[in-house]
Amino acid sequence: MKPAQKLPEMHGRRNAQPVPKTGANCANPKSILPIRDAMDILYGKWKLPIMGALLTGPRRFKKLQREIKGITAKMLSKELKDLEMNDLVTRTVYSTMPVSVDYALTGYGSSLEKVVGELYDWGTQHRKRIIAKGRSRQPAKPLRLVQNKL
Repeated sequence: MKPAQKLPEMHGRRNAQPVPKTGANCANPKSILPIRDAMDILYGKWKLPIMGALLTGPRRFKKLQREIKGITAKMLSKELKDLEMNDLVTRTVYSTMPVSVDYALTGYGSSLEKVVGELYDWGTQHRKRIIAKGRSRQPAKPLRLVQNKL
């Protein structure tokens, strides 16, 4: 009798191809798991704007809320907690009257500066391309070519 063979990890997908463990080429559709991990952490309408604001230095909660147009205090608080949980942001509480709190990127969070910059550059080029083709009626807002909310 032959010993049982360990099946490759399929991540719950029916008829899926095995997911490579390490050293996979990002162009290979089978190796998008690390990209999914990154997107899960940065997913949402507000995380990148928050990180973009913090790239220039620490901010207090109200200053962040003023800089990021349209975000509610509740949503900002939730997103900051998520970023803090993923070691991208630190929260420093000062024992002043009234209590003040600063938020700043961690060293790990700062490692995303290049990624955020590349997304900005790509988005700028994409916006120009789409506007040039006449597909956008409101160029000041984010372009959404699909109905789903981000």
